[in-house]
Amino acid sequence: QVQLVESGGGLVQAGGSLRLSCVASARAFSQYAMGWFRQAPGKEREFVAAVGWRGRSTLYGDSVKGRFTISRDNVKNTVYLQMNSLAPEDTAVYYCALDVGSLPSRRTSEYEYWGQGTQVTVSP
Repeated sequence: QVQLVESGGGLVQAGGSLRLSCVASARAFSQYAMGWFRQAPGKEREFVAAVGWRGRSTLYGDSVKGRFTISRDNVKNTVYLQMNSLAPEDTAVYYCALDVGSLPSRRTSEYEYWGQGTQVTVSP
């Protein structure tokens, strides 16, 4: 059973930065693509970023491109989301997800395992 545990969320002022981390219990973590999604109250879950198994292929949602960076450390079984220039519109619960495929994807249906989420709140 794969477990994903996110951390790093919190309250930050607009313009600030946060770095989210997600540790995976998966034995073959280095073979899997990883993604970050977010969900704000009353809205559907939204794709944020994804990274392929080696960390070389990345995808970003249009709303975060140029501000967020996804990366991974396959030795530590961890994926990161560096979030800069945060805005109130980025307020949401952020979820880490694992795709047993090796290439990054924007589609929630591609991801088999999900974390419990970490809250990010950006004040004006």
